[in-house]
Amino acid sequence: MTTHLHETTARALHRIALGRQTKHRVPGLYAGVVRDGGFVWQEGIGAADVDEPDRAPGPDDQFLIASNSKTFTAVLVMQLRDEGKLRLDDTLGTLLPGTRHADVTVRQCLSHVSGLQREPVGDVWDTLVSPDRDALVRGLEDAERVGAPHRLWHYSNLVYALLGEVVARIEGRPWFDVLQDKVLRPLEMSRTSNGFDQGPRAVGYYVPPFSDVARVEPVWEVQALDACTGLASTPADLARWNAFLADPPAAVLAPDTLAEMCEPQTLVDRERWTAGFGLGFFLVRKGNRTFVGHTGAMPGHITGNFVHRESGTGALVMMSSTSSPDPAAFAVELADHVIEHDPVEPEVWRPGTAVPDELEGLLGVWYSEGSPFVFSVRKGRLEARLQGLPEHKPSSTFERVGEDVYRTTAGRETGELLRVTRTETGEVRSMHWATYLCTREPLAFGEHLRD
Repeated sequence: MTTHLHETTARALHRIALGRQTKHRVPGLYAGVVRDGGFVWQEGIGAADVDEPDRAPGPDDQFLIASNSKTFTAVLVMQLRDEGKLRLDDTLGTLLPGTRHADVTVRQCLSHVSGLQREPVGDVWDTLVSPDRDALVRGLEDAERVGAPHRLWHYSNLVYALLGEVVARIEGRPWFDVLQDKVLRPLEMSRTSNGFDQGPRAVGYYVPPFSDVARVEPVWEVQALDACTGLASTPADLARWNAFLADPPAAVLAPDTLAEMCEPQTLVDRERWTAGFGLGFFLVRKGNRTFVGHTGAMPGHITGNFVHRESGTGALVMMSSTSSPDPAAFAVELADHVIEHDPVEPEVWRPGTAVPDELEGLLGVWYSEGSPFVFSVRKGRLEARLQGLPEHKPSSTFERVGEDVYRTTAGRETGELLRVTRTETGEVRSMHWATYLCTREPLAFGEHLRD
């Protein structure tokens, strides 16, 4: 169920959005905050079309979402990975045979560390003429490797267009057809289309620096660049995508796969470490919080869509001006304000019902590497926490994989085994976690081996 914000929070969000619109002279914008799967605040400011100044952009007006399209392409690629149809370390030489850049991997493309040039061959942003699929792949032969792989984060529309071609070849049909079947229809995103559909939309403008007369920007057919920048969407649809990024339905994408996509692969902001990039998503820091999402820019349309996954609170901004303000900073400020001033209330604590018999002897303090760890049971699940661990750091959790053997599923030593050793009478004598000895008393290394 969608919650409501306090009036003071809603007023503050209005002031933030209005301030951006007036300061940056944006003809029309739509901003919204998403929580629990839907809008908890939304507002259109300005005009969807300056010829109709009293009609503000609405939730069903399409904007070009440009490079937000990349997040959809990344999800399609990860679906194919989960289906066993490709691997992240597959190369373009395998997937697009004959290319000169045969050693570029899917993972490098997803995280913008391939070193390939930013744009397809040709001045597409000057001519506004995009290559078709054949020309895109042919042009790869003349594309430069402007940097060594993994040396630097280097944003590339070219590589995401190529990922769209990979999706199309594996599935045997156009990229957008795949997107409709595997993502848009399941998420009921009916107004997300390849370019504008026939429904209501916001007109895109350029507002020059020395006058206030808005000029209509051109709309051009992106052809084979659709997978990197071709989508149009509405605030209502983009809110569904925001909610998906917070908590994906497993029928569309495994939650663990989306979590994998949100792990940092490289730094974007190398100077201050405030932004990184995962597998298809920007990771933006504000204070102690990290927001996941993307931005998009096409002539006359600037968008941003970000979510704080831990709280399930996100925000989107859609603006109808080429010279709009930073969409990432705008969206993150809206979401962060709500988290700070109108946080999600925690669930009521309720007692557990039982401690599994095999866990009884594991509870309490154990020492490893000279440090005390508290092992406890919460809702029937074994957890461990280093005494004094900062509050924001997660406890380690475990799942049973065999008799007296447990796998660490989260927190410290994720993936490692915890092995329990018992005496002949069944008492727990010691444990080994990631091969390190755990004992009830603090011991120096090797002390248990001495006479």
